[in-house]
Amino acid sequence: MSTAALPPVRSWQPSATSPRRTQRLVEILDLLTERGALSVVTLCRELQVSPATLRRDMTHLEEQGLVSRTRGGARANTGPELPVRLRDTRSPVAKHAIAVTAAALLPSDRPLAVAIGGGSTTAEVARELGSRRRLTIVTNALTTAAAVAARPNLQVIMTGGVIRANSFELVGSLAENAFNGISVNLAILGADGVSAAHGVTTHDHTEARTNHAMVSHAHRLMVVADGSKIGQATVAKVADASAIDILVTDASADPHELSELTSLGVTVHVARTR
Repeated sequence: MSTAALPPVRSWQPSATSPRRTQRLVEILDLLTERGALSVVTLCRELQVSPATLRRDMTHLEEQGLVSRTRGGARANTGPELPVRLRDTRSPVAKHAIAVTAAALLPSDRPLAVAIGGGSTTAEVARELGSRRRLTIVTNALTTAAAVAARPNLQVIMTGGVIRANSFELVGSLAENAFNGISVNLAILGADGVSAAHGVTTHDHTEARTNHAMVSHAHRLMVVADGSKIGQATVAKVADASAIDILVTDASADPHELSELTSLGVTVHVARTR
């Protein structure tokens, strides 16, 4: 019995894409997500690029399954959540400053076990911790593990689970059971939204359950999120705001929201960017 050949799968190759082009791809997805299907003419005008440049960008995004072509234009396939492979291009200076500040808050004079979740900011924190000794990192995120896997001075433990394509996180019962079987000093968590009213939120319910299991087995919770996430709320709740011990963000965060979080007992650190 013959079988139909599967089409080749094109993997994302960040090294082949310039920072400027990557930023433009993010801008295309933002426009399509906010405004729905748009024509090539509109996109060229908004981005100030030629039709030939836009066609190349659209082909690149279509190969990743992030957009679908329409007659004379395109629409996004990503929903409100930007894939983690493009998220790295947003606020890189702020994220690095947040990571440096967050890493400096961890004691280095004794053994420490931390659980680190997924996301571009948490992966940056992991990189900042890469030179530590007597540090165990438990993670369910491929991006976080990749940031520290080659460091022989660290003990890195990965959970099992099902890979969630948008965030490169391992989620589901295997990941939850792994977190249920450990106890760590600190959980370091990224978020799609952090607010006094709605707590720590993300876009996916399964991811939220996995992150909740991580938080539940940590003595303390640190949330790292750039200012665009502060005051925002998405569909799936991970933890109440009162469960946050430390929030590290940047100066673009809404000061009123930070005050509200402080009133709930959250210690807020605002990272300085140069």
